[in-house]
Amino acid sequence: MTATTARPALPSESTIATSRYAASIAVIAALTLGGAWFFQLVLGLQPCPLCLEQRYAYYLAIPLGIVVAIAAARDAPRSLIYAGLVALLLAALANAVLGGYHAGVEWKWWQGPTDCSGPVVSLGSAGDLLSRLDTVKVVRCDEVQWRFLGLSMAAYNVLISLLMALLALLGIRRLTPRK
Repeated sequence: MTATTARPALPSESTIATSRYAASIAVIAALTLGGAWFFQLVLGLQPCPLCLEQRYAYYLAIPLGIVVAIAAARDAPRSLIYAGLVALLLAALANAVLGGYHAGVEWKWWQGPTDCSGPVVSLGSAGDLLSRLDTVKVVRCDEVQWRFLGLSMAAYNVLISLLMALLALLGIRRLTPRK
C-alpha cells in the first residue's frame, strides 16, 4: 500500500508575474534611496525638507514590495496581494505628485512651503542668530543643487515614482481575472 502525499499547489503564472512586479518595485525603491544617500553622504548635497518627505514612499515601498512579492510567490490570497499592490500604487502616485510639486517650486511655477523657500521670516534673537550661523546650513526647496539632462532630482523622482506606479498597475492587471 502506497501513501499519497498531497503536493502544495504551485503558484499560478499570474501570481509569479505579480511577485516579479512587486520585487521590482522594492529593488527600484532601494536603488533610489541608495542614490539619494550617495548624493547626501558622499557628494555632500544635503536634502531639503521636501526631498526628505519624498523618501517616505520609498521607505514604505521596500518592505511592502518584498512582502507582496513573497506573498504572491507563495500563492497567498489574491485579495491580500491586490491590497498590497494598491497600497504600492497609491504611495507611488502620491510621491509623483509630491515630486511634481517640488519640481514646480524649483522652476518657480508656484510658492513652496515657507520653511524651505521664500524669505526668512523669523531669525530669533541676535545672540542666538550669531551662534547658529556657524552651525546651520539652510537647504532651500526652491534652489536646485544638481541637474542631469536638465532635470532635477525632484523631476527624476516623478519619473521613478511613475515607473513604480506602472509596475504596481501591471501587477494588479495580472491578478484581475479577464472576461
